[in-house]
Amino acid sequence: MTGPTHRPERPVDGARREQRGDDRRPERSAGGFRGDRTARTGGWGDRGGADRWGGRPGRPVRPAVDLPRYAAYQAVAAVHRDDAYANLVLPAILREQGLTGRDAAFATELTYGTLRQLGTLDTILTAAAGRDVERIDPPVRDALRLGAYQLLHTRVPAHAAVSSTVDLVRTVGEGATGFANAVLREVAGQDLDAWVTKLAPSPAADPIGHLAVTYSHPQWIVRAFADALGGDLGEVTRLLIEDNERPPVHLCVRPGRADAVELADEVGGAPGAFSPYAVYLSGGAPGDLPALTDGRAHVQDEGSQLVANALATAPLDGPDGRWLDLCAGPGGKAGLLGALAAQRGARVTAVEVSEHRARLVEQATRGLPVNVLHTDGRTVGADPNLPEGHFDRVLVDAPCTGLGSLRRRPESRWRRQPSDLPPLTRLQRELLAAALRATRPGGLVAYVTCSPHTVETHVTVTEAARRAGVAADFVDARTLLPPGMPGLGDGPTVQLWPHRHGTDAMFLAVLRRD
Repeated sequence: MTGPTHRPERPVDGARREQRGDDRRPERSAGGFRGDRTARTGGWGDRGGADRWGGRPGRPVRPAVDLPRYAAYQAVAAVHRDDAYANLVLPAILREQGLTGRDAAFATELTYGTLRQLGTLDTILTAAAGRDVERIDPPVRDALRLGAYQLLHTRVPAHAAVSSTVDLVRTVGEGATGFANAVLREVAGQDLDAWVTKLAPSPAADPIGHLAVTYSHPQWIVRAFADALGGDLGEVTRLLIEDNERPPVHLCVRPGRADAVELADEVGGAPGAFSPYAVYLSGGAPGDLPALTDGRAHVQDEGSQLVANALATAPLDGPDGRWLDLCAGPGGKAGLLGALAAQRGARVTAVEVSEHRARLVEQATRGLPVNVLHTDGRTVGADPNLPEGHFDRVLVDAPCTGLGSLRRRPESRWRRQPSDLPPLTRLQRELLAAALRATRPGGLVAYVTCSPHTVETHVTVTEAARRAGVAADFVDARTLLPPGMPGLGDGPTVQLWPHRHGTDAMFLAVLRRD
């Protein structure tokens, strides 16, 4: 397929039902663990899964537990117990348990779906259990969340969801099978719409609270989205729905090394709707693609491609060979900038304060005209490698709350708190002020965050520009994006949105130093 020029809006009516629609995994039984698979994997106990992933110490996993469901439990338990990230821990679990194909897809759906719907699931489980979920033993709580997700969001038959979850609880929560059975049967007594109608606040009395329960987002995040969208709760609803969808995989073709149309044909994907370097994948494991292993492309959201390309293509008077990426880890934008710089005889200095992430940038930019510095971007003027008034184009992809990528990192919506904002916004202002100092007169600075929170976007840019000690003027960022791209607002800054553009919610401000 080819990308549209505008993503159609989803209807609000029946939106929750749409999320449980025909694209979910077909019905599967709750049946036991097949003996041939036990032989292939060496048995549950041999892997030490219960000890490693949250079961009772010293008790091997029972063969009766369904393997994909147990893999999902391992991932969800690791997220909640160890502050792990699902996108990092789940692939390792799938490899360890030998899961591929439909089984791996089912485990992935259960993991990410449960994490996305956690807030609503916990509200329902609290009502069904007659006690706050925080008072339930953590392994049992995570198993119940997986069971409730199957009951309310998939076409798994109720008896299969209940019996398989009770089997799981028997493995990880000794003595709690009767409790789990009773709670899940209570959950199964009503569908999702009925539970939400019963438990969510009235939309008239508390519209933010209603949306938070209905679409499983913390209230403070819903409120932040509403502020950024001018109070339009209909549009907020569409954004929340999009956050709960499985996100597509976007590839970024490296200019000079590959062509988007040709790569789309090679990988069975489609050229992107907006970025000239984007390719949409329909599925599969992108890490296995030859184009990634040989450096012709990398995985990168289309919104990230657009903001990096906007800086690289913005009109600039005077010299144009010294580019700076002030917060480069893990290297996606540095990789695209490096490929563009190679075509134009420029060089990129990529700065990253974390040693591990600096190594990732080196790997991502191998063979490109990119020099990686392991240092703090705020040392402009004090570090001889970061002189003031030197660089022609500067990117500040600042650390942020990540509220714009909740569909890709569902656990982050439950980890982030309003108390995270003050230290982050202070860092953002300091980095942007350093970037402005590093830029030569007439040079350009692009400030980017993967968050639409107004404190991290408009407030940060305004305050940093005021405190930087150098004069700068806004460039209308809308003119730096593809012509005809819809929903870009009044300028001069740009906010991209999942529900408008199919990208992460990237913010872009471009400043020209006087």
